[in-house]
Amino acid sequence: MNRLPNRRLLAVLAHPDDESFGPGGTLALYARSGVDVHLICATSGEAGDVQPEFLQDYDQVRQLRLAELQCATAILGLADVHLLGYRDSGMPGSPDNLHPEALAAAPTNEVADKIATLIRQIRPQVILTFDPQGGYHHPDHIAVHRATVEAFYAAGDPYRRSDRFPPYVPHKLYYHVMSHRFLRLLIFILPIFGIDPRRWGRNADINLVEITSQSFPIHARIDIRPVAEIKREAAACHKSQSGPPTSKLFSLLTRFVAGHETFMRAHPTAPKGLFERDLFEGIKEEARG
Repeated sequence: MNRLPNRRLLAVLAHPDDESFGPGGTLALYARSGVDVHLICATSGEAGDVQPEFLQDYDQVRQLRLAELQCATAILGLADVHLLGYRDSGMPGSPDNLHPEALAAAPTNEVADKIATLIRQIRPQVILTFDPQGGYHHPDHIAVHRATVEAFYAAGDPYRRSDRFPPYVPHKLYYHVMSHRFLRLLIFILPIFGIDPRRWGRNADINLVEITSQSFPIHARIDIRPVAEIKREAAACHKSQSGPPTSKLFSLLTRFVAGHETFMRAHPTAPKGLFERDLFEGIKEEARG
């Protein structure tokens, strides 16, 4: 990839670790190509169980998770991290999901206004966020998706809100999506390793079968093999979120398919057959400032 000075990319995600376990390769790749890569993290990731050994140096889970985020984003090479300060909502049915300060309880327009202000401040040409089902139906992922879509358009509307930054219209909006073919392959293979695809993940709360009931088109495929090790190092910062060990064969499988990250282009509307290898494709050089 050529050097891309005066380019800015903004990822809007929900939790500490979403940046590394999600589009971390893309973020690292662009950061190393001269792009100013920013991250908005909506919550502090308080929900879920954390083993006591990880909390020895911290008074709260929140402190641990934000320290892990700082470690990961430094390795990825991000220009800045912007925290919205909401509480992790957990999964549906959990006590965290009912907390009044949870992101899932916040009005979408409130969250969108905060994101829109940061869009005006950062002025990114490209914005990344979750797909409409939040990847695996996590309430916070869905909330971030909805607020980011609203903010993408609100940032350029001078009548939407008044702040110290002038209106700004980003060029592109992408959703990070998983290959439907890969998900179906996982559903086929996981039982071989004694894993129920309806109870996937560290907390066994992800239903891969349900996720594959809806698919999203892939309009961009980013080759992250040059930074694959960097992504793994960043993910290793999130030690409190690491899942149980898997077999060597399964680890090799995931590494084999992890050489690319895929995205759906939500704006501008993708023409039929669109296939990009650069998220900044078609964006003309802007004047500095």
